Amino acid sequence: MADSPAVLHCSGDEDRSTQSLRRPALSRALAVNEDLTVDFTGLEFADTSLMLDLVMIARRLRAAGHAMLLRRAAPQILTLIEIVGLDRLDGVEFDRRPAATA
Repeated sequence: MADSPAVLHCSGDEDRSTQSLRRPALSRALAVNEDLTVDFTGLEFADTSLMLDLVMIARRLRAAGHAMLLRRAAPQILTLIEIVGLDRLDGVEFDRRPAATA
C-alpha cells in the first residue's frame, strides 16, 4: 500500500490460502483517513475472499465519509466484482475500463 494518495495494490493470485498474507495491507487500508484507490493491475486470479475483504473496507470507509475507487481490473476480476456486488455498494466508484494488456 502506498502512503499518499492511499492506494491498495492487488496483484498475483488472491484466494483463501493467501488471506493471512494480505492482512497487513488490509489493516493499513482500514487506517486511512482519505479516499482509497484499489488498483488491480497484475491481479490474475481472485476468489470471493478478497472481494469480501474489500466490501468490509468499503463499508468502513463510507462510515468515515470516504470512498473507494476500483480500477484496472482484468476481465475475469471485473466479472467477480460484479458477481459479488462490490461495484454496487454506496461509496464505491468503479472504473470499468479493463487493465491494459501487454
